[in-house]
Amino acid sequence: MLDDQFFMREALSQAEAAGCLGEVPVGAVVVRDGVVVGRGFNSPIGDHDPTAHAEVAALRDAARRLGNYRLPGCELFVTLEPCAMCAGAIMHARIARVVYGAKDLKTGVHGSILDLFAEPRLNHHAEVVGGVLAERCGRLLSDFFATRRHQGK
Repeated sequence: MLDDQFFMREALSQAEAAGCLGEVPVGAVVVRDGVVVGRGFNSPIGDHDPTAHAEVAALRDAARRLGNYRLPGCELFVTLEPCAMCAGAIMHARIARVVYGAKDLKTGVHGSILDLFAEPRLNHHAEVVGGVLAERCGRLLSDFFATRRHQGK
C-alpha cells in the first residue's frame, strides 16, 4: 500500500534521528485519519529509561496531542517488529492497526518469538501488517550494528 510506505518512511526518519544520537535506530509514528499525530524514536540510552522504545514514545506523543490515553482508530507505523512491552502498550492504547518493517528474530512478538497480537485471551486485537519497507528498515539496523562492531575493534 502506498500510504503504508509513506508513513513507514516517516517512521524511518525517526529511526535515523535515533541513530544519529547513538541509539538503536528504531522509529515510529502514530497516524489518525491520514495525519501523523505522534512521533517517537528509541532513546533508552540517552534517557536512562528501559521503556523508552520508539513505539512507547510515539504513543505518549499521540496521547498528549489528542488528550486521551486511548487511541482508537489510530495506526502505529514502526520500523521494527514490536517487543512484548510495546505490544502491551499498543493494546492498552487500543491501536487499531500496527504496521512494521523488519522482523525482530530475538524479541519480536508478531510471530518471530510468539504472537501476542493473536492471543485470544487478550481483550484487544489490532490488525498487524509486517514487512513494509522491510529491507530498508533492516538495513538501517544492520548498518548501525556493523558500524558499532567496527568501532569496537
